[in-house]
Amino acid sequence: MSGQNVGYVRVSCVVQSTARQLDGITLDRIFEDKASGKDTKRPQLLACLNHLREGDTLHVHSLDRLGRNLDDLRKTVRDLVSRGVVVRFHKEGLTFTGDDSAMSQLLLSMMGAFAEFERSLIHERQLEGIALAKARGAYKGRKAALGEDQVRDLLTRIRAGAKVTHVARDLGLSRETIYQYLRGAEAAA
Repeated sequence: MSGQNVGYVRVSCVVQSTARQLDGITLDRIFEDKASGKDTKRPQLLACLNHLREGDTLHVHSLDRLGRNLDDLRKTVRDLVSRGVVVRFHKEGLTFTGDDSAMSQLLLSMMGAFAEFERSLIHERQLEGIALAKARGAYKGRKAALGEDQVRDLLTRIRAGAKVTHVARDLGLSRETIYQYLRGAEAAA
């Protein structure tokens, strides 16, 4: 019995579509994440990796959809092929079976490095764009989570001994956001 054809698709945010990834490929099962590639919390990737069995083929649109960086990509591919799973990257036309030559390992490393480099360039350009927008006054940053009255209430509650976790839950914020407000209040004092 041959294994399953399993697909993994990923886009960086909820409003993007995975429709073009693996279009036209017959799959027995598909796993889809809508999360940044740098995010370690990709539940569907974990489910996919746990689902795969010896004889299965994992189909991925491109290298950058699977790994957060070159090391992560290489480790994931190495782990899968050692379990008897074939890994196919359709955009790059690469297939890894475990019987891979030194050349295929070189190609994985090179193509993965290019994908990582491209992500770095995109991030760099994004930061440059934000800096230019700030300079001309067009970028104001993210809207503050709390108004002035809410910040005063937050500080009063914390100073009275309330736990950060409880305050965060009551305000619908993360603890880190609360800590940022506390640091801001300390800096202002």
